[in-house]
Amino acid sequence: MLSVKATAMVALVAALAAVGIAAAVKGRASATRVSPIVPTAAVVPVVAKATPTATQGDDLQVLAARHLLMPVQGFDPKGLRDNFDESRGMRRHEALDIMAPRGTPVVAADDGTITKLFRSVAGGITVYQYDMPEKFVYYYAHLDRYRDGLAEGQAVKRGDVIGYVGSTGNAPANAPHLHFTIFQLGPEKKWWRGKAVNPYPYLVAR
Repeated sequence: MLSVKATAMVALVAALAAVGIAAAVKGRASATRVSPIVPTAAVVPVVAKATPTATQGDDLQVLAARHLLMPVQGFDPKGLRDNFDESRGMRRHEALDIMAPRGTPVVAADDGTITKLFRSVAGGITVYQYDMPEKFVYYYAHLDRYRDGLAEGQAVKRGDVIGYVGSTGNAPANAPHLHFTIFQLGPEKKWWRGKAVNPYPYLVAR
């Protein structure tokens, strides 16, 4: 028979073993426990919509209130044809062709400043004219010639002669006309850069 001392030692070892097994089982359970998945919100890029600003809309309303003058002297607005959206090869026309005999005076459609006298392969002899607040530029192309004395930086009044109808540039020689459009200027105020605006509704509204 075991002595009392030996019996006590056996009981102690057995107790320690039981504690160790319980700890091991608990640890294994903890290690295999699956952590809950916390869903995260998806990151969706925000794309700004290309909508016109209030300022752009206001500027067009101001333009409409000016009742622009027909830029070809003596041309009846009733005979104007809207060919702004017609195709010219691979591009949109984005202008009006106002047919008239060669040499017919071309006049400023609005008060403003002659900002650029320019000659190009496509437009031929051209005039770029800013309006008074420099919100828009009026573009006159295929001119036969400029008015004598016309110069960059010169102020012009509505109805002032600035040139004469022709067929310079890529216009057919047998079809003289004025190629006329309006560009809405951006904040950089570059005469060669702007958003094309159809002049038709502004020329026929009376």
